[in-house]
This record gives sequence, structure tokens and C-alpha cells, in this order.
Amino acid sequence: MKSEQYVPQRYVPGDYAREHIRITPTRLADGRRFFYLDDDPEYVSGRKTRRLDDPRPLTDRFAPHQDQEGRTVPFQPPQMRRDPLTGDWIPMATARMNRPITAGPQATAKGNPLAARKPGDPYQDGEIPDVDYNVAVFENRFPSMMQVPNTQAADQSSLVDGNPLWPMREANGRCEVVCFDPDEHALPADLPVSRLRTVVEAWAFRTAEISAMEGIEQIFPFENHGQEIGVSLAHPHGQIYCYPFIAPRLEQELRQCADYRERTGGNLLADILKAELDSGRRIVFRNATWVAYVPAAARWPLEVHMAPVRDGILSLDQLNDQERWDLAVMYSTLLKRGNAFFDKGDGKGMDLPYIAAWHQAPLHDPRREEYRLNLQFFSFRRAVDKIKYLAGSESGMAAWVSDTTPERIADRFRQLGPLDLEKGENQ
Repeated sequence: MKSEQYVPQRYVPGDYAREHIRITPTRLADGRRFFYLDDDPEYVSGRKTRRLDDPRPLTDRFAPHQDQEGRTVPFQPPQMRRDPLTGDWIPMATARMNRPITAGPQATAKGNPLAARKPGDPYQDGEIPDVDYNVAVFENRFPSMMQVPNTQAADQSSLVDGNPLWPMREANGRCEVVCFDPDEHALPADLPVSRLRTVVEAWAFRTAEISAMEGIEQIFPFENHGQEIGVSLAHPHGQIYCYPFIAPRLEQELRQCADYRERTGGNLLADILKAELDSGRRIVFRNATWVAYVPAAARWPLEVHMAPVRDGILSLDQLNDQERWDLAVMYSTLLKRGNAFFDKGDGKGMDLPYIAAWHQAPLHDPRREEYRLNLQFFSFRRAVDKIKYLAGSESGMAAWVSDTTPERIADRFRQLGPLDLEKGENQ
């Protein structure tokens, strides 16, 4: 199979990506898009090529199928319903019940669908066509949201039980998986900075391309890590959720940004960063283009935000080459320091469960220019052997109670030793 003709809509690689990263598109057997992002010089140069055909006998994902009574029924996309109390859209993703779970005590399958294909391995339902790769991005096989061709308009609503209290629409978004490395036993914190630089390029590439798709309002790259977080596949990877609405957390932040602009004329996120820099009390590390700090009102027992120094950056695809390299260095440092944060007494730290959430400006909302790119990194672990459970106040009323102070979190990060954040591998 030859590489399909793929013309980027908005992605423009910088000098580094043009010379050191090659993007090769193909499609999986059921029609989902798949991209290899290679940083291996032999593949970048074209001396070697990746396998492009998917040997699995999968049917087209949008094809009709048989129900439990043997009747042929058309494909049904995921639905979402609007909560009248909050205004939030709630996707109903029943297909996710069928996804393989290979990590933790609730594992339902053996093998690893994110690993490179292993000739002779009895598990042959992997998502990666080749026996090796560097970074790979593809549409999720069991998505919470998906865009389905030839269906009702994305903004066309129906009503649950015919009642106007409960509007219902197709969950007309998109979900992608980003595999950070072929080694299924690797930890993201242990990956070389050069590989994380390719991951950063993957985020920028997909942010740019997905922003050209109709019906998408917010692009949310994120990483769940650790069995305690609920990760179903033990492999270094992240996801990209592309919502057909603005997610509640971002909506709340946008309201605060708009109110702040009206009251002060300033940009709230820019002023938060300036205030943290002026204080210096909660800065945990920085380099020429990025700052990492514990926010003054941190709610998690381990929480760090990262923001670019340059003003006006709304999304990952707007970062320049230097900022992408510096981000890879900072992200590597953040993951390593996170693993060292809790001391078990042997000086080795622990594999920290965490969520790394990229907050980008919405695509079409008029408040877009009020926002600013930032990463919000947090863990619910509050000690080596303790977890912060979201109990009555947090879960029932979203009223947070912190178990520590932001200053203590920042002090602990700074106690972990000196840093050299100006140089990254292969930079």
C-alpha cells in the first residue's frame, strides 16, 4: 500500500521538523486515519519506510451491523445530552464498554493494542501496522465522540422523551490516541528529550489540522498516567479529545478571563504568570521560553502549571521551534521531578500517577483572544501511601479543600536539586 495523498490544511512544520521529523499518513483497516511521526534518521531520509497496510480483517467502522436479534441496523454515532441544571453536554459513549483493558486488576484482555506488531504473537489486534515506530497518532477505535459522514447536521437537536428539558445531539467530535514510544514498558519520564520533542510536534500537528475540521470547538491534548488514575492500557501514550462544545472547565476559565478583561483591561493568564514571576515564591523551574509554577490557589496535593513566556500564544501549533524544544525539556523535567516528589525512604521516588492537561484557546468562541496556552499538571497522590479522594465537598459541590499549601508543594520541588533547563538532547 502506498502512502495516501495527504495535504495538510493548516500545519506548517518549522525548520527542525522539516529536517528531523517525517510524518507518514495511512488508514487502518476500518478507515480510521493513522500517522507515523518518525525521528529516526533512516526513516526521516526516506531510506526506510513504515508498513502502511493494516492486515486485520476489520469492517468499515461506519458500516451497518447486526443487532442481537440478527437484524441489520445502521451505524449509530455516539450521542450527547444537555444537563439542564448545568448546561453541560454529556456524551453517552456506550461503545467504550467494549474497549480492551490490559492494565490493573480490572484487565479484560491480554496483549497491548498500542505496541508495535510482533510477528508470531497470538495477539494480533494491535493498532500499529509496523513492527516498530517512533511516535504514532491515530483515531481512537472506541471513541467518546466521532464525526460520522452523511448524518444529521452537528447542531441539529432532538429531544429525550420529547421533552424540551433534555436536548440531544450527535457527539460530533473526535478522539485520537498519541503513542509516545514503541517500548510498552517505558515510562514517559524516562523517554529522551528528543522523543518528547517529537511528541510535542505531534500535539502541534494535530492541533493545527483538527482546527480546520468543521464542528470542533475545543482541542484538548492530555495524558493520563498510572493505574490509580484509571489508565486501561499500560503504554506511554496520551489522547486528544476534540469537543463539539466548550468543556465545562474551559468555559469557567473563559468567563473569568472575560470578566477580568472587562474589569481591568488586562489578560488574566498573562497577569497570573507575571504575578507568579514577581513573587517568585512558587516558581519551581523555568528556561528561556517556559515557566513552571505552583498556582497560588492550587487545589491538588501535587499541582504544577506551565506557561510560555511569550505573550499571545493561544495553542500548541503557535509555538516556534525554540519554544517546542524548551517545552520538551521542561516536560521531561516535570515528569522526572514528579516521580521524585514522594520519598519512599530509598531515594528512588515512585511512578507518579498524574494527569497532564493542555488548556488551549477555543477555536471559534469570541473570547478566544482572551485566553492563553497553559499546561495543568496534577496528581491526587498526597503521600507515598495516601490518595486524595474527592469526597462530599469536592464531588458533590465542586468546593475544593486542599490538604497542603502551594508554597509547600513548590518548596518540595525545589528541594529536589539543581537543574539545567537550557539544553536538551540533540538540540
